[in-house]
Amino acid sequence: MSKLIINANRPLGKISRFIYGHFSEHLGRCVYNGLYAGEGSAIPNVNGIRSDVTDALRKIKIPALRWPGGCFADEYHWKDGIGEKSKRKKMINTHWGGVTEDNSFGTHEFMELCSQLGCEPYVNGNLGSGGVAEMSEWVEYISCSGGSPMAELRAENGRSEAWGLKFFGVGNENWGCGGNMTAERYADEYRRYQTYLRDYGANRLYKVACGANGGDYRWTKVMMEKCAPMMDGLSLHYYTVCGDWQNKGGAVNFNEEEYYRTLKKALFIGELIENHSRIMDFYDPERRIGLLVDEWGTWHDVEPGTNPGFLYQQNTMRDALAAAVTLNIFNGHCGRISMANLAQTVNVLQAVILTEGEKMLLTPTYHVFDLFKRHQDATLLESYVETKLIGGVNPVPNLHVSASKGETGSICITLANLSCSEDSLVDAHIAGPAIKKITARHICEKPRSHNSFINPNAVRIKDNAGVKITRDGFSFTAPACSVFEIVIN
Repeated sequence: MSKLIINANRPLGKISRFIYGHFSEHLGRCVYNGLYAGEGSAIPNVNGIRSDVTDALRKIKIPALRWPGGCFADEYHWKDGIGEKSKRKKMINTHWGGVTEDNSFGTHEFMELCSQLGCEPYVNGNLGSGGVAEMSEWVEYISCSGGSPMAELRAENGRSEAWGLKFFGVGNENWGCGGNMTAERYADEYRRYQTYLRDYGANRLYKVACGANGGDYRWTKVMMEKCAPMMDGLSLHYYTVCGDWQNKGGAVNFNEEEYYRTLKKALFIGELIENHSRIMDFYDPERRIGLLVDEWGTWHDVEPGTNPGFLYQQNTMRDALAAAVTLNIFNGHCGRISMANLAQTVNVLQAVILTEGEKMLLTPTYHVFDLFKRHQDATLLESYVETKLIGGVNPVPNLHVSASKGETGSICITLANLSCSEDSLVDAHIAGPAIKKITARHICEKPRSHNSFINPNAVRIKDNAGVKITRDGFSFTAPACSVFEIVIN
């Protein structure tokens, strides 16, 4: 039996809803045939945006969506994606599959998507191959209400009212696909570019600088030394890769050793966050600057027979558990993390949704976001669970937990059992108000279990009636390979 302790009397900070953000790049079938069907499509849509996809994303309360990349952002020129669609300039997507990009999904379409989702747009500007004026004018086009050249251009294209824009990224992965810059070079470029990103009217930009690749702590140090007063956020990218970048391993065909190795690598993001946070704390002890993990997720080999540049992979319970521990970790570091964005929303990498023509399915990772959505804007609570190491040569704790209290006083506990074979009996103790009502939902299947278009509900959320109120808390059995949401009122 494992003891779980939740101290409802000790709040530890607010969990930003933006930690539960998502990422949509012009990559493979994420945008086209994923989020966007086109106005003339037989697939049900509103202004070209797929209705089934938006309905599903609204259910998990998607708070923010990052676009247009990714590596694509630093070769994207926004003026190519406005105006009459038949006259929009085409380009070759050199990063992802060498396909022709017709720019039929541009600024207006993205802002329409965000409007339908009820989420904040997070736009990533082109620093790698674009100019300062180009980036400055994009912000003006989106957020200036009138009386300027870009506002007039927007009106000519059918939108007189400004949308407003909160989050803006100044380049992407500029240490790599965004220009192969040194930290010093990018810091100088960031200082120059951000100078011309103006606030128009009541709109206030939250400026995000390109941060480190994984454990590149020197990059963070240089950025904090040179740019701290000029930025609101600093990004961090980390992908969970079971093998190496040449042989990442299969998304479905993996063994027990690979299962635990993947979870161990997913848990490593906690160490990265702690180390980058220490550097940021030295220069920013008041924690004004947010850390944005705006690309994270599992990265496996593409599905056989698919375009290798489209990064299409299946999504199993292993991915769901990787997502659960990652989100628990983000919750635990809510004092520094202001946003995170799963890569990517539809049909790419650790997607929450897969589509095939008019068909759509929800992945196990989608269900994790559904189970965790009560944490958005809730107050983190002190929590502790007794664990034991499992996994052999890839040791991981068997249980992983976080807890929060919402505005109404309800407590949400999310717990994952990482063992692929052993159930865990959990005895929970609550320091705080007496429990009047308790409900639980969970997903639980074999590690390789996944949803397909033949069997789209192989993994689904089920109500769990096995959680019992005890004298000072509750008890339940967490089956092997499961993720729980427990709500206390």
